[in-house]
Amino acid sequence: MTHIAATKPASPLSGQAVTLLFNDNALMPQLLGDHDRHLVRLEQGFGVRLACRGNKVAISGAPDRVQAAQAALAGLWKRLERGEGVTTGDVDAVIRLRSAADDDPRLPLSDLPAIRTRRGAVGPRSPGQMAYMEALQRHEMVFALGPAGTGKTYLAVAQAVAMLMAGRVERIVLCRPAVEAGERLGFLPGDLKEKIDPYLRPLYDALHDMMPVDQVLRRLGNGEIEVAPLAFMRGRTLAHAFVILDEAQNTTEAQMKMFLTRMGEGTRMVITGDLTQIDLPPGVRSGLRDAVETLEGVAGIGFTRFGTRDVVRHTLVARIVDAYDQRAAAAREHSRENDGA
Repeated sequence: MTHIAATKPASPLSGQAVTLLFNDNALMPQLLGDHDRHLVRLEQGFGVRLACRGNKVAISGAPDRVQAAQAALAGLWKRLERGEGVTTGDVDAVIRLRSAADDDPRLPLSDLPAIRTRRGAVGPRSPGQMAYMEALQRHEMVFALGPAGTGKTYLAVAQAVAMLMAGRVERIVLCRPAVEAGERLGFLPGDLKEKIDPYLRPLYDALHDMMPVDQVLRRLGNGEIEVAPLAFMRGRTLAHAFVILDEAQNTTEAQMKMFLTRMGEGTRMVITGDLTQIDLPPGVRSGLRDAVETLEGVAGIGFTRFGTRDVVRHTLVARIVDAYDQRAAAAREHSRENDGA
């Protein structure tokens, strides 16, 4: 628990200064990070000045920024008190969420939604992830659209594992279209499984993050978890299952319709994809784009759109995505100017 030891009132010239007192010296190194790297990131993220002495952290700066930094430190401290630990990613997440609070102040950090798995609680790291997790809880079918690194697949797998563990579904089905980005399956070595497995690897990786390896292997063996290419879904009806279609931008219109109509009683479906990363042959329309245009507004279906501010990988990933988006926007503008000339 934290206490405000001393506070200077806000003023236009001096700003505000707050000193937080933390009651467990053993946890302080985790809060500060190696060589105080967490404090440095918080300073940069909130535009405040932080100074630590013993179990006290002084915050100074503009009143609204001091308040945001104070709430962020309190949220991180609660994680440590729950035994969850604090990583650089957690610090970046709390900065991202607090910075977005002015636009979307729905939840304080202490009340953020979480997906409970046996590996611990998985919480949102961006405003888009918060909306996505709420959609996963409310809707039987959810479309998640946005760039790489926003947690679309990871959070869907977390929700699937949590529902399986709670007995709310009987199995998990994870699938992807086996569309190559420049390669051909037929030219890869090995049998069909060996050719397909590399396309499904991200789904396996997410599973291993949520469950111990021996459990993943056992559940794969007994059919409680199935990882398969989209083509294997044809002709099936999936009941009491949590079904995830990843990389859905690479489905055709016929494949998407086939997949969506596999839904049976007690089934949840999540469809994820990035419409800027379509690897279909020229002239083939994306089934994901068609489904979004057809189904948006249909009752019972949720849509979450992620942006670059929701990228939770390395900070360079967000800048890379932004750079490509800006170039694409400039190209579209140039094309419109030429068409109007």
